[in-house]
Amino acid sequence: MNARIFRWVLLGALASVLAWLAFWWPRSPTVAVLGMALGLCGLGLQLGLQMLLMRRVARAAGAPVPPARVALAAWWAEWGQAQRVFGWRVPFGEQAEPDGWPAAGQGGGQVGVVLVHGYLCNRGFWAPVLRALKAQGIACAAVTLEPGQGQSIDAMVPSLDACARRMAQATGRAPLIVAHSMGGLAARAWLRQLPPEERAALVAHVVTLGTPHRGTWLARFAGRLPGLQMRQDSEWLRQLPAAPPEVPFTCWWTACDNIVFPWPAATLPGSAEQALGDVAHVQLAFDARVWRFCLALRQRLQGGLG
Repeated sequence: MNARIFRWVLLGALASVLAWLAFWWPRSPTVAVLGMALGLCGLGLQLGLQMLLMRRVARAAGAPVPPARVALAAWWAEWGQAQRVFGWRVPFGEQAEPDGWPAAGQGGGQVGVVLVHGYLCNRGFWAPVLRALKAQGIACAAVTLEPGQGQSIDAMVPSLDACARRMAQATGRAPLIVAHSMGGLAARAWLRQLPPEERAALVAHVVTLGTPHRGTWLARFAGRLPGLQMRQDSEWLRQLPAAPPEVPFTCWWTACDNIVFPWPAATLPGSAEQALGDVAHVQLAFDARVWRFCLALRQRLQGGLG
């Protein structure tokens, strides 16, 4: 569903730019070019507004506020990353990168990695990570959470359940779950539905990246599910249990997060946390420091030391 949404958005944007050029070029080429440039910068302007709001809200809440130059660098990098994710991978690359399922009889004893995307995304989000993990011979799979827009996060649980069960069956080991943004809430909702005796068999550890465990200020502008569930102190979040004792969580957050703010929005009481100060929301999922941690954690889990 999210792929179709972004394809239509991109098609509409292209049609608007072409209509603008067709109308204004004969009258004023300067106006035509300036209008087109403004349209092409729309995503960057939106991200910039989010950064400004984040700094203002964080300051008012007494939360960490990144220096202006750090926030500016994060905004610039996020603009490039967001164009790759929402301009190509999500709308057109959902199935471009296959999962790295182990060959029959060759996956025994390996801790696999299950990747869970966030709001308005699909498994195409994780294409570079899938390639990197497969290059290292690591069993890995990325799930598309369906249904998408207009549905509760609880309705997405079966997609994650099926992927995690398949990975556990293929490797004989509980996988490491790495979840970005809303994906971390889907993981918690899934664990809530599992019997306690199944949790440790299906999940070795959950790493969440910029997940709005306590809701996010920005979700006040959401008008439908699942965005409504990510509002601060939403009824759905209040009813969602913290990390179960059978499954450890590590929560990553960043002071430059332009979507999930203010701190401690991306932290979960009773769980370990890791912090960065110089990357924005989407960048966090691909940061080298995050993945050094995840791969080291997987290695410990492999040796039974998780």
